[in-house]
Amino acid sequence: MGTACTVCRREGDCAGQCQLDSFPQPTFFQSHTQHRLEFLSKVKLFQRLPEDQHNLLASACEEITYEDGEVIIRQGDQGHEFFIIKDGEAEVFISQKKQATLKVGDHFGENALLRDEPRTATIKAAGRLKALKITRAQFVELGLREKLDFPQRKAVGGMVHNIEVKEPTPKTESDRILISNALKANENLQSVVDLDIPRIKAICDIAWREDVAKDTKLISEGDLNADYFYIVQSGSFNVFMGDTSMAEGKAAKPVTSIGPGGSFGELALLYFAPRAATVQAADDSKVWVIDRGNFKKIMAKSSDEREAEYLKYLEKVDILSPLKKEEKAALAKCLTEFTFVKGDIIFQQGDTGDAFYLLVDGTVELLKDDKAFQRQQGVPDKAKWFGERALLKNEPRAATVKVVSTSVRTLMVDKQSFDMLLGPLEELKKRGKSGPGSKLQDGKNDATELDLSRFGKIKRKDLKVLGLLGCGGFGAVELVEHQTTNETYALKALSKGFLVKSGMQQSVMSEKNVQLMCDSTFIVKVFETFNSDTQLFFLLELALGGELYATYHKKGLFGKEGHAKFYVAGVVIAFDHLHSKKIVFRDLKPENLLLNEKGHIKLTDMGLAKVIIGKTFTTCGTPDYFAPELIASAGHTLAVDWWTLGILTYELMCGNPPFESDQPMQTYQKVKRGIDKVLFPPKCRGAAEDLVKKLCRQDPSQRLPMKSGGITKIKEHSWYEGFNWEDFEALKMETPYQPAVKSKTDIANFSARDADRPPQVPYKDDKSGWDKGFATSE
Repeated sequence: MGTACTVCRREGDCAGQCQLDSFPQPTFFQSHTQHRLEFLSKVKLFQRLPEDQHNLLASACEEITYEDGEVIIRQGDQGHEFFIIKDGEAEVFISQKKQATLKVGDHFGENALLRDEPRTATIKAAGRLKALKITRAQFVELGLREKLDFPQRKAVGGMVHNIEVKEPTPKTESDRILISNALKANENLQSVVDLDIPRIKAICDIAWREDVAKDTKLISEGDLNADYFYIVQSGSFNVFMGDTSMAEGKAAKPVTSIGPGGSFGELALLYFAPRAATVQAADDSKVWVIDRGNFKKIMAKSSDEREAEYLKYLEKVDILSPLKKEEKAALAKCLTEFTFVKGDIIFQQGDTGDAFYLLVDGTVELLKDDKAFQRQQGVPDKAKWFGERALLKNEPRAATVKVVSTSVRTLMVDKQSFDMLLGPLEELKKRGKSGPGSKLQDGKNDATELDLSRFGKIKRKDLKVLGLLGCGGFGAVELVEHQTTNETYALKALSKGFLVKSGMQQSVMSEKNVQLMCDSTFIVKVFETFNSDTQLFFLLELALGGELYATYHKKGLFGKEGHAKFYVAGVVIAFDHLHSKKIVFRDLKPENLLLNEKGHIKLTDMGLAKVIIGKTFTTCGTPDYFAPELIASAGHTLAVDWWTLGILTYELMCGNPPFESDQPMQTYQKVKRGIDKVLFPPKCRGAAEDLVKKLCRQDPSQRLPMKSGGITKIKEHSWYEGFNWEDFEALKMETPYQPAVKSKTDIANFSARDADRPPQVPYKDDKSGWDKGFATSE
């Protein structure tokens, strides 16, 4: 295992070309090629190459000599070369200050073989130095870049299962002080969530104590049962990472130890993800245990308090008087907070009225035919409201509402959300507060098989498997052909055993319903769903051009503005379609974007998508793309998707996500600091930088498409100047990249192997009927 980079302290492939790994020098004679292979085999990037390509790589390396003090790479220059030190030493300087010394076997410039990016350090020879060098041009010419295999980044969270929660243990004052101090001392936890005094007290209240015998593995690396956070009261624990010697019964070396007052497992409080390390008791010990469920409830308590405040406002709105108490309470949960600044237009005269606003703080001016006729001021104890008739009919606005104070705070609900939750207000008025029944659908939409009628019935027995397209943690996607029509599809199979083990039964049923609701050129369509004894299946539209993630790496597309605009535009239209149905996607990344045979973009994988009204609280997605409200467990809205679009835009232009780090908690700390702290390279400055920053605002309501005008704000942004949106949406625009697809059965753009298939988790039907109604065909 390589050492951490002494420049940026990251382990592995760092963005600054300063990744360091240590290699043992040969202690016996090796051939020239064998010697090179020894070095090259330790480089993470080259480990992604098939083994039969390593000799070709070794033969392409050029040996080059540098004299004492000679500059090998210079900070700020564009990088095009990769180096491994064969003999001698080099010194690393950042802004002319020495940071580290590199020795035999250390390497730098790995990312320069894939994309343009400025060198972040100057490296000079310290004495005479010999190095192996390969240029990007050579790497590409030999076809090595296209043979690289890039594993997908995994999504986390979104899983619900029953865990053991014990009764709180009575605590002394010293116990409470220890728990409180441990929470305050956990920098990871403190940096991502707001642990004020009331919350710390509440966490102390729900904690229980457990005895842990010496040598007990309290946490095992890779374990899916990751639901608890631990504080050490007495004894000590050793932490091991990636050490196979433990499994072989050998003595292992811990990476660190944790004693009384220390804590571990904090990531489990945020979301479901496999454990990243093994933690073993070094002595007989005692720990305090905190579970994720209770922690989430404590973090969400402030939302409950806000909703009680919102309910008071709703009680004073005349037009809502026909609502019952429980209906108003449900509506309070669905109100979304929007802030505006001086000069903002909340809505324009003549616009179609589709939302109702409560004015909680600030002053607005009402104008008719551009002439002001009234001012309204909201204060927390006496909120005003406007736009209420939009809940009755989608009729043109009778006036313009303009912000005249420094800022304005409003609460909003749109007519579509209101109708989905409670039903039409006109019907509620007829019923009255004392009338029977209450809809309260909580945002659940029923998708029916009518959505699939245009495709005709397709039966699973008529499908023939032709090849493997991809593999995930709990299933595989195969290319299948209908034996009668010869039409080809993608068949996604999910292990029922894994779904049950991971508590994903509800999630997969939601995925099916969401998928059935979608009908967009820019979203992969579903044709049928099937149910077998051990698996659930989605029969999906085929996109044989490959994943955008792999395509960008293998074809060197990072930084190409025309490509980025084209693919980001496809996501804008896909998100607009989803949001029109109140579906939040939550897992945008290049891995979830496919190209069809013509090069058009398709959004895929609805595993974390969900119909929501107002806010939802499940922390899920891919850590590089997490929005601040997801991390804070504060509840998130459809606005979370626009944050991820900003991250995607940055990644396509720069080659890596803006908050990328080796550890999730480091990523989250950067996210909390904000996009304004991110360094934008030259190719992503100007209009591109402005768009990214307007999509990645900390305040969800301030993200560009959340403002009046929606996605028109993106379409009219300067980055898209000259872009023909009409041609794009009609698929008339020329695609920037044309995948090589020979036929409708050609899977050459996918690199999955049978060895990648996940093991099938045994499944026994528990007779609960959780999968009833999943299949649309047999």
